[in-house]
Amino acid sequence: MRTRRGLCYPRPAGVCVDKLVVKTQDFPRDFMGCWKRQRFSPEIAGNLDFFDLLPNDIVISIFSKLSSTARSPSDFINVLITCKRFKSLALSSVVLSKASPKMFAIKAKNWSESAHRFLKTCSDAGNVEACYTLGMIRFYCLQNRGSGASLMAKAAINSHAPALYSLAVIQFNGSGGSKNDKDLRAGVALCARATCLGHIDAQRELGHCLQDGYGVRQNIAEGRRFLVQANARELAAVLSSATTSNETTHTWLKWSPHPIPPASQRYPAMPGCPLLSDFGCNVPAPEAHPASRFLAEWYEGRGGIPGPGLRLCSHVGCGRPETRKHEFRRCSVCGAVNYCSRACQALDWKLRHKAECAAVEQWLDEETDGGHAVAGNDDVIAGS
Repeated sequence: MRTRRGLCYPRPAGVCVDKLVVKTQDFPRDFMGCWKRQRFSPEIAGNLDFFDLLPNDIVISIFSKLSSTARSPSDFINVLITCKRFKSLALSSVVLSKASPKMFAIKAKNWSESAHRFLKTCSDAGNVEACYTLGMIRFYCLQNRGSGASLMAKAAINSHAPALYSLAVIQFNGSGGSKNDKDLRAGVALCARATCLGHIDAQRELGHCLQDGYGVRQNIAEGRRFLVQANARELAAVLSSATTSNETTHTWLKWSPHPIPPASQRYPAMPGCPLLSDFGCNVPAPEAHPASRFLAEWYEGRGGIPGPGLRLCSHVGCGRPETRKHEFRRCSVCGAVNYCSRACQALDWKLRHKAECAAVEQWLDEETDGGHAVAGNDDVIAGS
């Protein structure tokens, strides 16, 4: 036995000190109770896992914070494989509903039925990022148009800006249907909603629509204002991320002659040019969403061909494929590249295509519709 001062007394033979029982006195017999306190020896206490003593709500709160700040799927998987209790608590709807977008950054080569079920569980828990990611995968990769569009719509209803913009691209192109299924006014309305939520690509797309009178009454001055604001927002976002990561920004204020590393194996490194050439800033390209990276990796593993006569968007950070022939618009100068949207065309022009675009006198598609080359304003996009 050890006192508070550390003095030891010999343990009397035949006396058990593992449990200390204290009985109350001077009370009526009906109110008599006892209080027990378990005493553990140092040997027993060293083998205890004190996480087992934490209430479930505290553990769930810790896991919610972990899932919302996870930088990769492995950060969360390490919790699931720890023990059965951690797995059951980590898969609760409270934790899954707060998962970060990077937790769903699944590699296309690692796609499996279990990954599909995990994304479905997260979307059922109300996670809008999981709804958007799974919706993009189902719509463009698994050819499940209806289910994919409904999942993206579920995320859009909850004010998810990338989902709103993706639905706008689908409306502009009539993706999953025929050319007659295009709804330009719906696409403009979705872009306007995404712009209000701060989506840069949606604002750039809206600016081009206003400039060209595409789906909305033409207003060149207002369209130009939207494009300048999109560039300003992009620059502010890059500067904010650089401040957080303690990166230097003095090299962004001049044109860089060094080649830009390729974002995908589809394109080689090209001579560098400012992404925001209007402001003379050589900032890095914005990070692609995990869903866009999944699409690019998915079709890159299949030779970069989404299907017979179908093409991918030429912007390296997009990854969207055509759902029918001649769905995307081509560059009006060279005709060698095609884009799913004007926003992708504007980004790719400043990032890569400006250095390689060369005018040709005549160009025709390799594939024709009904024996005639596809032409018209909807299938040609002007170079910037």
